[in-house]
Amino acid sequence: MFSGSIVALITPMTATGDVDNDSLKRLVEYHIASGTSAIAAMGTTGESPTLSTEEHLEVVRLVLEYANGRIPVIGGCGSNNTRQAIRLSQTMQTMGVAAGLSVTPYYNKPSQAGLVAHYSAITQACDLPQILYNVPGRTGCDLLPETAGQLAELVPVIGIKEASGCLNRVRELKRCCGDDFLLFSGDDHLALDFVRLGGHGVISVTANVAAAEMATLFRAASSGDWSLASRMHEGLMPLHQQLFCDTNPIPVKWACAERGLINTSMPRLPLLPLATAEQEQVREALIKAELIGRG
Repeated sequence: MFSGSIVALITPMTATGDVDNDSLKRLVEYHIASGTSAIAAMGTTGESPTLSTEEHLEVVRLVLEYANGRIPVIGGCGSNNTRQAIRLSQTMQTMGVAAGLSVTPYYNKPSQAGLVAHYSAITQACDLPQILYNVPGRTGCDLLPETAGQLAELVPVIGIKEASGCLNRVRELKRCCGDDFLLFSGDDHLALDFVRLGGHGVISVTANVAAAEMATLFRAASSGDWSLASRMHEGLMPLHQQLFCDTNPIPVKWACAERGLINTSMPRLPLLPLATAEQEQVREALIKAELIGRG
């Protein structure tokens, strides 16, 4: 259903911190023109924890409207509140998203049995295809491969975005979940190796600012042109690294504004705009990736 370079879409903001609909429309057009495989809107890169439910759903609705069937849209529907995750999933199913991206409950730190109960409740409440999202460094909760294997037996659960930073997880997930279960890297710097080991693609932060490059990289990998894919991956490595010089999505929003893809780099509090010293680091990475000129 999904493969290649999927963007974990930022949510552009105005100078006052409101959602910038004009920039959002430009981003959707940019990704369609650049060959991005799908758009994942309102994940954690989209600052979902700081948007109201109404804003959250409106962003997904607008992305669907702007995409107009030209690119699949995945809607972030995760929450640390199981009832809220159900409500988001049910609403997004009626809106017409292709799948939901459901992060593990953050802060609560549920057990593995609690994770099974959480996702089971969601899939019992609606039929929306679900991509699990494991990012223990941000949630304090690690969805283990054996647990993913149990969840893979639930019909609506179709894959996982794995951002534990451990490449061994690819083999473990394939063993536990089967070959038909979709595996996406959540770490851009590991994504090519992730695919070499049997993954299906990446749900990418870097694709926000280097959409065509990431799409070309993963098309090359899927066609077996590992030489081209490796060269492109190495060329983007400084950018992969510098886009995490501060909390995501602070650096990537600044990079998108630097490229003229959005109007401002403003995140929403409690996040602050990128500091001047880090701006120079990200700018140098953009120059090395030939995404902007020097001077």
